[in-house]
Amino acid sequence: MSRWQELTGGTSGNEYAARFDALARSGKDVHGEASFCAALLPAGGRVLDAGCGTGRVMIRLAELGYDCVGIDLDASMLEVARTQAPELPWFLTDLAEFDPAGLGIRADFDLVVAAGNVLPLLTPGTEAAVVRRLAAALAPGGLLVAGFGLDAAHLPVPPTITLKEYDTYCAVAGLTLVDRFATWDAAPYDDGGYAVSVHRLGS
Repeated sequence: MSRWQELTGGTSGNEYAARFDALARSGKDVHGEASFCAALLPAGGRVLDAGCGTGRVMIRLAELGYDCVGIDLDASMLEVARTQAPELPWFLTDLAEFDPAGLGIRADFDLVVAAGNVLPLLTPGTEAAVVRRLAAALAPGGLLVAGFGLDAAHLPVPPTITLKEYDTYCAVAGLTLVDRFATWDAAPYDDGGYAVSVHRLGS
């Protein structure tokens, strides 16, 4: 069972969406992840939202002109996503077992984004396999963008993955570190408790 399922019971879709709706109504920008990705890839590119949740990031990217696919293990989150954007492709799947061909998806994404602490909330021991499967879904030169917490202040669970470990998983999967930031606003990384990493398939 994933740490996310242990934390939420797989029933928090509506609650999660309501939290971000409230932030948006208060005037806060809730599209930082989508804006970050859009700065890396021209409109029209193919994007996989890995751990898409209620679809907040993917729906915005689709509005900006990207060809998007969303995958997630939490049916309650996907139910919200499908209600908000029924025209977009949403798939219920475990990232550790993600097989694009099995879902009828082309494995030539220009960018894969894993936002919202996806990596620390995986099933323990599957982190390397997930990185490998996400890398395999990229087109040559494609980007893997992942943002996640590294300490207790930035995570709802005890920290489980370090940047060194993540970079090692990426290297084994054929990914090279391009850049690293402290926030989705692209603030320089300062060895703090949150990191947004950009890796490219190939050197």
